[in-house]
Amino acid sequence: MRSEHVLEFPGGYTRTTGPVIGRFLTELRDARLVGVRTAQGRVLVPPLEYDPATGEPVTGEWVPVGPAGTVESWAWVGTPRPGHPLATPFAWALIRLDGADTALVHAVDAGSAKAMRPGLRVRPRWRAERAGHITDIESFVPEVTGMVAPIRLTYQIQPGEALSRFLAKVRDGILLGGRCDSCHAVYVPFRSACPQCGTPITEEVELPDTGTITTFAINNLPDPRAPEVPFVSAYILLDGADVPMIALVGGVPAHEVRQGMRVRAVWVPEAERTASMANIKWFAPTGEPDVEL
Repeated sequence: MRSEHVLEFPGGYTRTTGPVIGRFLTELRDARLVGVRTAQGRVLVPPLEYDPATGEPVTGEWVPVGPAGTVESWAWVGTPRPGHPLATPFAWALIRLDGADTALVHAVDAGSAKAMRPGLRVRPRWRAERAGHITDIESFVPEVTGMVAPIRLTYQIQPGEALSRFLAKVRDGILLGGRCDSCHAVYVPFRSACPQCGTPITEEVELPDTGTITTFAINNLPDPRAPEVPFVSAYILLDGADVPMIALVGGVPAHEVRQGMRVRAVWVPEAERTASMANIKWFAPTGEPDVEL
């Protein structure tokens, strides 16, 4: 058995605001925030008629506060109810307005719970039509602390004699290195001088397209060159070389890539090749046993 009852005040429950709360609500109607000072010098927001610490009447001295403030604590509302101030998820927060010594409770429209934190700086978002009520502030919103600026730089690189020679060989499916006449180290890409001793490099060495991953990074941001996200970029020591070269790794889940993994270049079809490193799509595992590094 169930009996439903309704308690209702026809026309709404009406009470007088008094000089303190009335002043605060009047200022809200004009999109201003104020607090009242106590005899001990504290600024109460929202204002009270009596100091909660001493019970003494407040001084009647009004102090402009905010409009910005700082979140002290908060609770996230993932599923707003009909009576809530926002129809989308929001936070109830204790907000200490600049210049105030107490905090008020209001809604913060932060977009997601991840954006909320103690210390978050917020500002009021006022309603276009105001009536002298705390809901004249629709909600508080975070201050702008960052921005996204599109950046695009177009530039051209003209390869020198050594790099041109290297890229010409890449077009033919060959990875060209150079052996130093002095220290005998093999460098890839081919270069005209040894970076260690400065000796000119004259001996060319054609290297296989197999090698070993020496170190790698898992990337979670999209890249038009990558096979998927997340993808792996790695330093690969080609067989016969003394320095690694950087390239993408594909054909294997990112979490399975490891140091010492043996890999081989995956080339684009010969008819599509140009004088570019894009001729190698990525390096894929060979299935050989790992190499100890």
